[in-house]
Amino acid sequence: MNGGLNIFKLVAEASLPVQLVMLVLLAFSFMSWVIILRKHAQLKAAETDAEGFEERFWSGADLAQLYREVSAHKDRAEGMETVFESGFREFARQRQRRGHDAKGVIEASERAMRVASTKELGKLERNLEFLANVGAISPYVGLFGTVWGIMGAFQGLGEMKDVTIAVVAPHISEALIATAMGLFAAIPAVWMYNRFATKVERVASHYDVFQEEFSSVLQRQALADDAG
Repeated sequence: MNGGLNIFKLVAEASLPVQLVMLVLLAFSFMSWVIILRKHAQLKAAETDAEGFEERFWSGADLAQLYREVSAHKDRAEGMETVFESGFREFARQRQRRGHDAKGVIEASERAMRVASTKELGKLERNLEFLANVGAISPYVGLFGTVWGIMGAFQGLGEMKDVTIAVVAPHISEALIATAMGLFAAIPAVWMYNRFATKVERVASHYDVFQEEFSSVLQRQALADDAG
């Protein structure tokens, strides 16, 4: 449409510093969306796997058999399976020691589960910091481009005798595009960071509950073995 806003033309005719700012913001946005899509799939899989494993765990299956099944594909085990595998492996190892006591066995198993849980949550939290940083700094990067563009516009206008809105508008539009791109990069990053952080907390709470329940099961088994 004639006389309309041609963003590509404004970007092409912008000063080099403003173009660099736009390029940086475009890179931030691209990397953010790559992380967002991957993290969405990762967290969805973590929640689904945790629910599926809990169903298997509470289905009445023998814990030793379940441990053997998980250990058979240990290289592919993730999330709650890893927490279970670490806890039961340490439980079995401690039970084989001479002079063991039920309390020490359970404490060792709980420590192993906490370590495994921390590692699994670390995988889920990976790259979330990048989204937080993009959300925090992108508006300021865009603002820098805007300020630089406006400075350049006023410097050019100072050399003109007749200044009209038709002359000023393209320069101001060019500068404000940097701010718009900063918001375009920041808003999805902030929104998805908060969403993912909430999901990670939910998964962490799920792991904590499972560890408490599994510890109770192991404690009852240890006491029953000692009594037998």
